[in-house]
Amino acid sequence: MTGKLYLVALPIGNLEDVTIRAIRILRSVDGILAEDTRTTKRVLDRYRVETPFFSSLFQGGERQRIGWLLDALRAGKDLALVSDAGTPLISDPGYPLVREAITEGVPVIPIPGPSAVIAGLIASGMPPDRFCFEGAVPRKAGERRALFERLRGEPRTTVLFESPHRLIPTIRDLAELLPDRPITVARELTKRHEEFLRGSPAEVLEALDSRDRVRGECVLVLAGSAAAFEPDRERVREVLNLLRETGLTHKAIVRVLVAGFGLNRNAAYALVHGADEPSD
Repeated sequence: MTGKLYLVALPIGNLEDVTIRAIRILRSVDGILAEDTRTTKRVLDRYRVETPFFSSLFQGGERQRIGWLLDALRAGKDLALVSDAGTPLISDPGYPLVREAITEGVPVIPIPGPSAVIAGLIASGMPPDRFCFEGAVPRKAGERRALFERLRGEPRTTVLFESPHRLIPTIRDLAELLPDRPITVARELTKRHEEFLRGSPAEVLEALDSRDRVRGECVLVLAGSAAAFEPDRERVREVLNLLRETGLTHKAIVRVLVAGFGLNRNAAYALVHGADEPSD
């Protein structure tokens, strides 16, 4: 019988955030695949997990290990994949292994838990109902600015990771390219010095410029473009009338308008129930 590959989320800072199920799985598997065994050992020692490390799985070196890891899974070994912090695969190694495991018929089982993406998003004050994750902000200035240009018309809240060493140049670019888009910088999430800086790029930049240095990994949350939510009113009316003729329920029509035109749910509901015009 083939083994199982567990994807186990670990704390992003505060070690108390590990789940009971995560501890049970880590204790029961045959081996642990860690991005950095030294970092993971802190969590294992805290909860007296004595399962041995089966392999490291770091960026750039994981593909060379996939073959013999699959052999171990086929031979019946249960393995747990963890990252240094948070949920595996989210801007961390592991996707090639998961993809190949699924192709080979190996059960892949997620063990949900902490995620810096979700923690930063829900405390940002930005709309969380529709969002995208863009990973780490590019290191090179030209690539970084190109990304922000692409996000100019993005209607969804955008979540990014940024290094403390590059945070100020990144905010400067946002102040120049997207000055009217509110942002939140979530720093040191779940740790003792957790902090949220909210406001326009210029306001956040002013707060950061007064510091000698920025410490701690950062989650950057960028509000969606308000202009991108402006629907074609005549087109919305036309589609709404067609949907009514099909006999769809009001609830189903609301879902179509939200998904198709970017209307928020309250605006779509009001429109379906007789409001004169769509609004954002």
